[in-house]
Amino acid sequence: MDEKQTLEALRRELTQAGYEYYVLDEPTMSDYDYDHKLRALEELEAAHPEWVTPDSPTQRVGGTPLESFQQVTHQVPLESLQDVFDFEELRAFDQRVQGAVPEPEYVVEPKVDGLSVALEYENGLFVRGATRGDGRVGEDVTENLRTVRSIPLKIPDAPDRLIVRGEVFMPKKVFHALNEERERRGEAPFANPRNAAAGSLRQLDPKIAASRRLDILVFNVQWAEGEHFETHAETLEYLHRKGFKVIPHDSCTQIDQVEERIAQIGEGRENFSFDIDGAVVKLNSLSDRERLGSTAKFPRWAAAYKYPPEVKPSKVIDITIQVGRTGVLTPKAVVEPVRLAGTTVTNATLHNQDFIAEKDIRIGDTVLVRKAGEIIPEILSVDLDKRPDGTVPYEFPKICPECGAPVERDEEGAHIRCTGAECPAQLLRTLAHFASRGAMDIEGLGIAVVENLVGADLVKTPGDLYFLEADKVAGLERMGKRSAQKLLSAIEASKSRELSRLLFAFGIRQVGEKAAKLLARRFHTLEALEQATLEELTAIDDVGEITAQSLLDWLSRSQSQHLIARLREAGVNMTEPDQGEDQRFAGMTFVLTGALEKFTRDEAAAMIEARGGKSAGSVSKKTAYVVAGENAGSKLRKAQELGIPVLTEDEFLDMMN
Repeated sequence: MDEKQTLEALRRELTQAGYEYYVLDEPTMSDYDYDHKLRALEELEAAHPEWVTPDSPTQRVGGTPLESFQQVTHQVPLESLQDVFDFEELRAFDQRVQGAVPEPEYVVEPKVDGLSVALEYENGLFVRGATRGDGRVGEDVTENLRTVRSIPLKIPDAPDRLIVRGEVFMPKKVFHALNEERERRGEAPFANPRNAAAGSLRQLDPKIAASRRLDILVFNVQWAEGEHFETHAETLEYLHRKGFKVIPHDSCTQIDQVEERIAQIGEGRENFSFDIDGAVVKLNSLSDRERLGSTAKFPRWAAAYKYPPEVKPSKVIDITIQVGRTGVLTPKAVVEPVRLAGTTVTNATLHNQDFIAEKDIRIGDTVLVRKAGEIIPEILSVDLDKRPDGTVPYEFPKICPECGAPVERDEEGAHIRCTGAECPAQLLRTLAHFASRGAMDIEGLGIAVVENLVGADLVKTPGDLYFLEADKVAGLERMGKRSAQKLLSAIEASKSRELSRLLFAFGIRQVGEKAAKLLARRFHTLEALEQATLEELTAIDDVGEITAQSLLDWLSRSQSQHLIARLREAGVNMTEPDQGEDQRFAGMTFVLTGALEKFTRDEAAAMIEARGGKSAGSVSKKTAYVVAGENAGSKLRKAQELGIPVLTEDEFLDMMN
C-alpha cells in the first residue's frame, strides 16, 4: 500500500471511529489507538499538504482565528415556536390543528436548551454553518462548527444541496468540568450550559471552540434537493442514515399520549446528557404542515411546552461558607432534603451577603426552594408566618474560615473575598496564576501538574515551588526523573524574572500586568516599593488611589510578608532593570492584527512598551500604527479607511531597531 492509500485508509478508519464514538456512543477503537492513528494521518498530510481534504478528521482542531463573523441569510428561515405553559393551552393548540387536520399525528421531542444552527452541505461536503440569529439572518460560524465531532464533514449518497437544522449544546459533564477549570484560572463560571455553548460557538478562535467539546442534535431537514418525504419522522430516519446525531422522538396519535410523553420527558430530564427547557410537539405530516402554514412569528403546526419550575418548601438547617478558588466567600444554605426536578436537594445557593440580607434568611426559617434554570437550587422567599421564635439575622464572617486572613468587600459588587496570599482554598488558582506566561512564566507548570503537587502536599504556597526536591517530584503520577528535572530547571530559571512579573504573579487585586510594569519601573526594587507611601504611588500616571491602596494593604498582611520572605530566601529576583531613556514611542498606540510569524503579540507589545508606547486591541483615530500579519481582517480595513499607517512585520522590526 503506497502513502496515499495509507492516508485514505486512515482517514476512513478514523472517520468511522469518530462516528461510533460521538454519534452512536458505541466506541470500537480505544483512545490510545485513535490518537496514534490520528498522529500518523497528521504526519502524512504534513508531508503531502496537497492531499488534505475538508472532511479529514485532522480538520476538526480549529484553524486561524477570525477577525469577525460574516452575516448569513438563511435560504429557509429558522422559525421559533409558540410556547404553551400547561396542558390546557396544549389542548387549545390541538383543537386549532384539528380545525384543519382531522385526526392529526404528532411527534414529541425534548427541547434542547442550546443554540440553534443551520448546517449546509453541497455534494455531500459540509460547506457552511450559521447561527439562527433573528431567524432570517445569522452568523457564519463554520470553522467553530467543524470542531463539533458529531457533525459529519461528509455524508454518503447526498443530494446536491442539503440544509439541516440542529441544536448545539454543551453536555452537562463538560459544563461542570469547564466551570471547575474556569474557577481554577480565576475566571467567572458560566451560568448554565446554554450560555457556555453560545459563548463557545461565538469564539473568534476556533481552537477555543474545539476545546469546549460541544455536541449537537439535529432535528429538521430545511432543504433537501431532489428528495421527497411524507412525514417528519421519515426525515429524522433519513438524517440518521446520513450519519447525523438525531433528536430522540416519539410518535403520538392522541393528545392524551402527547401529554403522557411530555410528562415522561419532564420526569426523566436528569437522565439526558443535555439540558432541556421543555418539549416540542410537531405535526408529523409534512403536507398537513403546508396546509396549516405559519403566522408572522410561528408555524401553526408546532408548539413548545415549557415545564413550570418546581417550587417546594423546606427548612434552613444551617448556613455555611465556601471559599472559592478566587477567594470569594459564597454562602450556602443547608436545607432539609426536598425533591426538585428529578433530584434530591439538600443545599441551596445564597449568592452573597446582600442576597441573605435582602430576603432576611435565617437559620431555622421555612423557605421556598426552586431550581434556577433547572440546575442550581436557590431560595425564592421566606415564609415569615412559620419563623420560629429566637432566630437572629445571619452575620457574615469577618475573617476567612479557611486561613484566618481578613476578608474585604469588592469595591464594585457584592462579593466578599479572602485577602490571604497563602490561603489554601485559593492555592490551585494562586499557583496556576503565579506560573502563568505573563507572570513567572514557569514552563511545564500547568494546572494538571499544580494539582499533582498540591495533592501530594509538596506545595502550600508559591514560595514552596523553589524548595522542591527532585526525587519527590519524580515520584508524582505521570512525571518521572526527566520530567521532574525539566520542571525544576524551569522553576530555577524563573528566579531571574524581573520585578514587574513578580508583582503581577502575586495576584494583587487591581494590580494587573500594566500596573505592575509601571510600579516596577518607578521603584526598581520590591524593598523600595514596600516603603512607598500612598502619595508616591498615586503620583504615577495611570495608578489610581484604589490600586495604590490595594497594593499597600496586600504588602502589610502577614501572609504576604511570609510569602515575600520565602521568595527572598529562595533567591528570587526582586529588582527591575533600568529601561534607559528610549521613549521614542511615548504617547503612541499600536494595534496588532492577523497571524504574526516573526514574533508573538505579547513579544511585540513588550517591544512597544519598552520604548514608551502602548498596545491596544482596537483601531481608532488615535492609533499611530497598525501592524498587520497574514489574514488581517476588519482592523486592517478600518485602518485603511482612517488613513492610519500599516506596517508589515519586517517594517515593524526595522522601526523597533
